[in-house]
Amino acid sequence: MKAEVYRLGRAGGLQIAVSDFGARWLSCLVPMADGSVREAVLGHATLADHMREPGFFGAVVGRYANRIGGATFTLDGHEHRLAANEGANQLHGGPEGFDRRRWSVVDHGPLHLRLGLHSPDGDQGYPGAVDAEVEYRVDPGHAALTLRFGARTTATCPVNLTSHPYFNLDGRTAPVLGHGLQVAADHMLPVRPDMIPTGELAAVDGTPFDLRQARRLGEGLGRGEQQRIGSGYDHCFVLDEVAARGERAAAELISTDRRLAMRLFTDYPGLQVCSGNFVQNSRGRDGQPFARHAGIALEPQFFPDAPNHPVWRDQGCVLRPGRALNRWMRLEFDAR
Repeated sequence: MKAEVYRLGRAGGLQIAVSDFGARWLSCLVPMADGSVREAVLGHATLADHMREPGFFGAVVGRYANRIGGATFTLDGHEHRLAANEGANQLHGGPEGFDRRRWSVVDHGPLHLRLGLHSPDGDQGYPGAVDAEVEYRVDPGHAALTLRFGARTTATCPVNLTSHPYFNLDGRTAPVLGHGLQVAADHMLPVRPDMIPTGELAAVDGTPFDLRQARRLGEGLGRGEQQRIGSGYDHCFVLDEVAARGERAAAELISTDRRLAMRLFTDYPGLQVCSGNFVQNSRGRDGQPFARHAGIALEPQFFPDAPNHPVWRDQGCVLRPGRALNRWMRLEFDAR
């Protein structure tokens, strides 16, 4: 498979690299206040390494991001059995999900790249054919990037597209335990031992998941039964209504040295926070394995396993013919 890399941005501003393989975000160079440039996302040495290495570094994942319990769901009275790739469950759309495909270029300019992908009926067990799109657009005047996700289907089907970069705002591959993280969420989704949500919404108050005020990642990491199950943070936070409308930041991440901050805005109802619990199984740009917790993924999305929870389906994850998925996320970097 021959894949291409596209570079977006302007000299002196935010510059990113994206591949048509998995619509992957490969690099994010942020201009710093002292005139230097800092790499903000984890990546591999070459595009070929991205094709080989385990994990979903920078990829757009789908048809359904996150997990579907039992690799099964029922819609309109019909049961659909999916391709399982995490025990009995499906993760990020299956063993040949959107992260493993070469996307087509729809439109491309100095500051934007729009990619499309056709997923045929029955792909990984999903009903209907889906045409998906993602657009990366760099802001011409600020260190900011907007991603827009779109999809249409020929049959009723759950669709949940998101971006899966691992951020390290220190520009290194050491653990991000000193990063500060704030998430606009009063509740999170606890999970069973197989990482499928139990169906309840648990208050974060008094738990390691209380990130309503910025706290160091290392303070809460590994504490409590839910952290033991997830080997760290790997849970979906229920964004408050204002944040889920994109009217306030859903999350803010601050580098260990406090010289770089990133705010994430979205109109998705959930934010999966994953503290890089298994990134040590992959190699960085220097060819060496990442340190454990060397990056943190912040993935806006519909709730995991929502197709199996009727109340959660109303968030909009079930796409029907004649309707379009249209969701977005925006990242704003602030060098201090």
